[in-house]
Amino acid sequence: MKIPNYKTIQFDQWSLILSRVSELGLILEYLPNKHQIEIFQNHEWLAKIFLPWDSFWTGNSLKKIDDFHLALVAIKAGQAFTGYFHNGLLSDHKVFRAYMVRQKQGKSQIKHLKTKGKSRAGSRIRLAETQRFFNEINERLNLYNEQYPITRWGFSCSKTLWPYFFDAELPPPFSSRQDNLISLPFHYQQASFEELQKSYSSLTHFHLLLSDKGEEFFGEFLERNDESFEDEDW
Repeated sequence: MKIPNYKTIQFDQWSLILSRVSELGLILEYLPNKHQIEIFQNHEWLAKIFLPWDSFWTGNSLKKIDDFHLALVAIKAGQAFTGYFHNGLLSDHKVFRAYMVRQKQGKSQIKHLKTKGKSRAGSRIRLAETQRFFNEINERLNLYNEQYPITRWGFSCSKTLWPYFFDAELPPPFSSRQDNLISLPFHYQQASFEELQKSYSSLTHFHLLLSDKGEEFFGEFLERNDESFEDEDW
């Protein structure tokens, strides 16, 4: 599973980039909500690097997490999944579905309620399904939180759905501002076991995006020092 526009790089290439940053006196900034490094010169970004989720950023280097517990949740209208990994092993995987989309318009019930109200029986059924949907998701997430010392939560959800998720009758075991909550950098086509396994592999690698100016600073330098500067075939 790939992050759009980003290239997968290896640890030695990451080390070369850090050396280059130090050598040229560039600015390096860490974004905790994305677990991402951004590199600047004169307020202009040169590179963005997603860091492996199974490592902590210490301020100037990465430290591998010895006992890594990762929980993922991805939600869109009427479909969602949760997954729990311990040191790379997918131990739990659950798919959730709900009758939330109006068949004729293909519009989610949440968007419909903003303009048409809740008077019709079909609307009330879909609203009840929506509430059940989010409560069941959060029930699973709370189970993870009770049973495992979660290191990081990976989260993908449209902000339109945030109030229904975070303000559900049974809320999730984390807030939208929690330090160990990280936005997932890609979208899932389906909530299959195989796709979750691929996503874990992707999340535990480095991913690099260079600006046009960043190509001048790092592109040729990386290729010259490592001929394997290519995407991995997932």
